[in-house]
Amino acid sequence: MPKREIKEEKPKLFKIRRAGESKKFGVAASTLKELIRKGCGLFQASPSKAQCCLYEDGTLITEEYFLHVPENTEVVLLSAGQSWSGSVVYDLGQVLCLDRHADELISAAKNLLQDDDEELPAKRRKLLGDLLCNLKDNADLEDRADDEEWFEGIDTRFKTKSAYMKYNCEQRIRGYLKEVDGHAQTIQSVRAKGEYKKVVMSLAEKLKSERYNGNYFDRTEKELHRLCTNEGWFSCQGAFDQEKCGSLHSINPYGNRESRILFSTWNLDHRIEKKRTIIPTLVEALHAKKSSDINLDYFYKLLFTRENLKLVHIVCHKKGAHDLTCDSRQVYKRAKKTQR
Repeated sequence: MPKREIKEEKPKLFKIRRAGESKKFGVAASTLKELIRKGCGLFQASPSKAQCCLYEDGTLITEEYFLHVPENTEVVLLSAGQSWSGSVVYDLGQVLCLDRHADELISAAKNLLQDDDEELPAKRRKLLGDLLCNLKDNADLEDRADDEEWFEGIDTRFKTKSAYMKYNCEQRIRGYLKEVDGHAQTIQSVRAKGEYKKVVMSLAEKLKSERYNGNYFDRTEKELHRLCTNEGWFSCQGAFDQEKCGSLHSINPYGNRESRILFSTWNLDHRIEKKRTIIPTLVEALHAKKSSDINLDYFYKLLFTRENLKLVHIVCHKKGAHDLTCDSRQVYKRAKKTQR
């Protein structure tokens, strides 16, 4: 048998530097492993636990992410124990001669973000937001006693960051259930309303058994059940009509209080819309039918699970009608098929 040819990735050029150093070199690499190996050779650094991240915002590069990094991207080689908060922190620190943890630097960034000047470029606002998210990074701390500032304003019953983040996600999912329940008030038929309420009760019971899917935000959960890394990093999954986020938005709400608050602006967005498509389809499916005739799992997955939910940065959250005609038709089609 003829040997199958193994397609090799074309080497990409990178500009690599060490954390806190201005000197950089050009390196060509086909894989992340090769990039790290060559970088360690250039800077005479130990390859043990070495990593690479983006110079601009400190995003860690994985093997999968490496494939999507553009040509001539500037990266930072991190030795074991090192971190990089991004070019904004480094450049401001150099200009202002301030330590990256200095209160003055944080205060200045906050004041600029609170400025009502509409002419402040969106990109600058994003950079300042990233700056606040990366300063005072205590993502490695988990307990309340070790990072009291992170828990400011949070009920004392929460003793760990993961417990609160899980609760945060649960509250979002509970909110969706409340919206589904509230729709019952718009149903005119007494019989149809009664059957609809039975479906809502069944959905509530199923959600309760699944602990309202709060594991999505809990970094202590198994990888299969969460949306973040072990360290707590979340990545934007892109707008409803995109396969991925072109801006590579990311955030670690476990890092500091500012990041935790900013994460509240991220959305668990329904790709196929809850109010315009899913709920109306459920009501139509109950027409002249009983609640027991409905495939509960089908609607449960669309309303409350990652099968139809995408975590998106506020910039990627398109609030207008989701133009997914084919998907919407499929929902109606599937809804009819799922009736027993």
